[in-house]
Amino acid sequence: MLSLLPAPLRGVIMGTLLIASTVFSSLLILLLSPLKLLALWLPTLAPPVRRLLTAVQENWASNNGRLYRLLPGLRWEVHGMETLRRDRWYFVMANHQAWLDILTSFHVLNRRIPPLKIFIKQELLYVPVVGLAVYALDYPFMKRYSKELLARKPQLRGKDLETTRAACAKYADYPVSVLSYIEGTRLTPAKHQATASPYRHLLKPKAAGPAFVLSALGERMDCVLDLTIAYPDGVPSFWDFCCGRVRRIVVDVRLRDIPPHFCHSSYENDAAYRAEFQQWIGNIWAEKDNTLDRLLTAAPSSHH
Repeated sequence: MLSLLPAPLRGVIMGTLLIASTVFSSLLILLLSPLKLLALWLPTLAPPVRRLLTAVQENWASNNGRLYRLLPGLRWEVHGMETLRRDRWYFVMANHQAWLDILTSFHVLNRRIPPLKIFIKQELLYVPVVGLAVYALDYPFMKRYSKELLARKPQLRGKDLETTRAACAKYADYPVSVLSYIEGTRLTPAKHQATASPYRHLLKPKAAGPAFVLSALGERMDCVLDLTIAYPDGVPSFWDFCCGRVRRIVVDVRLRDIPPHFCHSSYENDAAYRAEFQQWIGNIWAEKDNTLDRLLTAAPSSHH
């Protein structure tokens, strides 16, 4: 239907529909969230309330998927999904190029693994409606302290880890998938040059973040789900996507074992472990860079 419309009009309609879908789902979560308070007095209610809120998130992703089908010529090529399960804990590490990465991640992984929880900055709490909705969904909020602040107030050292451990304690009894974009920001040519990245298609990974997550979650994580997202026709903006200018989105999924001792070591205090962990992340990133090279140049496949 939308293929008959001019691209700008198509963009306005698709953008409005996606924003409306997000706001509607967020409002629904907020309306249901008082049930979580009720579950504090009746703990037997906690699992069904959690499943209800999770269902809203997963329905949001499914409804978005239906909207994507309205876009002309959009082709999804997803590889490596065969062994994913709903009953395992995953630490999802993904490259980050565009705002579209978030929609892509939720779309391809929805109902294939436990519900995604994204480590997000505490400032997102102040985004109207959506901030409170992700809080109600038990997304872990990270409050990171700068080196300057820690130097002035050393008593804050370790507080961010304590906060994350407390947030992740909620996941002890049910599987979740924690998603982290470990480059810390979206890739742009300017950032790539300014950081002297040794990779062709990636920024340098911030190893402290994953180490922080693994330390907070302990042995709960079964494995790393390494998610590589490629846009062979060029990195699109959200507007490009809504206008139907994106023809192919290619996603590669592979599972990686987490060395057991990574869950018990201190990244801040153990220099040997820190070097080992950085090497491990660097190897994954070098392989991801090669994967991106392949995905960006490969001919379209039959995978959908």
